[in-house]
Amino acid sequence: MKLRTYFMTLLLFLLFFNSSILLISSVNLKSNVDSIRERCLGEHYFIVTAYAQDLKAVESRGTTAERTMEPLFQSYVSYYGKKKVFLAISREGQPLYSSMPVEEAFSGQEEKPAAGYRVLSTVKSKGREYITVTGTLPPPYAAYTLTYLCDISENIASWNRVTGILYTVGIAFSFLLAVCLILLLNHIFKPLQQISLASQNIARGDYDNRIPVTGQDELAEMAQSFNHMAEEIQNQMVLLAKSAEQKQCFIDNFAHELRTPLTTIYGYAEYIQKAAITEDERLSAASYIMSESRRLQNMAYRLLDLAMLRNDEVTFTEVKVPELFHRTAEELQQKAAEKQVQLEYDCQLDSLTGDCELLKCLLVNLADNGLKACTAGGKVKLDAGYEDHKKVVTVQDNGRGMTEEQMSHITEAFYRVDKSRSSAEGGVGLGLSLCEQIAVRHGAEILFSSRPDQGTTVKITFTTF
Repeated sequence: MKLRTYFMTLLLFLLFFNSSILLISSVNLKSNVDSIRERCLGEHYFIVTAYAQDLKAVESRGTTAERTMEPLFQSYVSYYGKKKVFLAISREGQPLYSSMPVEEAFSGQEEKPAAGYRVLSTVKSKGREYITVTGTLPPPYAAYTLTYLCDISENIASWNRVTGILYTVGIAFSFLLAVCLILLLNHIFKPLQQISLASQNIARGDYDNRIPVTGQDELAEMAQSFNHMAEEIQNQMVLLAKSAEQKQCFIDNFAHELRTPLTTIYGYAEYIQKAAITEDERLSAASYIMSESRRLQNMAYRLLDLAMLRNDEVTFTEVKVPELFHRTAEELQQKAAEKQVQLEYDCQLDSLTGDCELLKCLLVNLADNGLKACTAGGKVKLDAGYEDHKKVVTVQDNGRGMTEEQMSHITEAFYRVDKSRSSAEGGVGLGLSLCEQIAVRHGAEILFSSRPDQGTTVKITFTTF
């Protein structure tokens, strides 16, 4: 594109520039020639008039015109010859006297012009160019014809020299323009070259590549747009890579979670089938099989809940927060009593807009995690109120707490802070993933804060209701 623009621009410039030189030179030559023709006509008129007056003056002194015709002619020839003007006199088409350097001056002039008229023509001979003016003398000498010839070869040669100089200057200027034009186009097309190079780099996977933006013109705007596009592509690729990593992690964790209960179930089933065991041993093995089966069932239900939560529409209604807290505490009361953990709540909020069952599931999962993290004598507390004119629900415990590294993974599927304790209590590591999805569907922000041995606080801020 750059070369095409370069050659087209240069070609158009040379075409118009040289055409302008030719046009100006032609107009100038025509103007000069017209001026010379006017001068020739004027001088011819002056000569024939003066010549006739001189003949009359001589005749008035008693001398015939034929006797004085030649001396008078020579005097005019002597004067005008210095100006490179040549004269000739003829009578009835027959030459009488002539100072012409070329015979062509009389060609075609056998017929004399009508009285009062003059004939102007151009004659070329031996590489030179002349202007001729032919006309009769005033009466009573109308039988005589005077031919005026002016050499304009120097004028033509001067025009040729000037035209040659103009074309030489034009060639030099065209060369200078060609150099300047390629430099200018390189500067103009530099952003396009950078965009092309950046596109190739991005196609090869270098998503950090950016184009420097200079100026405020259209190319700068295009560079900004390209950088914005590259940034969006980079962000999308990061998200895709993260999503792919999460999916792979999910598959790996899921396979790992399935392996343990399936191995246990298969082992005890094989033990019952092949070993000679007592009734108590059979019941114990069956109990293990049922426990692991229940764990698989819980995992399937949790995965189903996540799938339904992503795909199904959520129906929002007004949910009374005191009743929601009461139902949550009621469901977890027995477990709290078994672990000797105090479960309490304080409600300063009347209602929330959302799905009652999903919100209950959210609070039950968070409070249940708090119970699991606490030892005997611990406490889990649910609070609801306002912060910065926004509705906030908080679940707080004084249990084991978590490190920063652990907190960065807690919403990942199948991730468990204490795997042995969680497995023993029937956990599958999907509770917080489900909580995060419930919060997202309610337009809420869920924030975890925790310190080892100081407990964990989960704050749910409802930003849209």
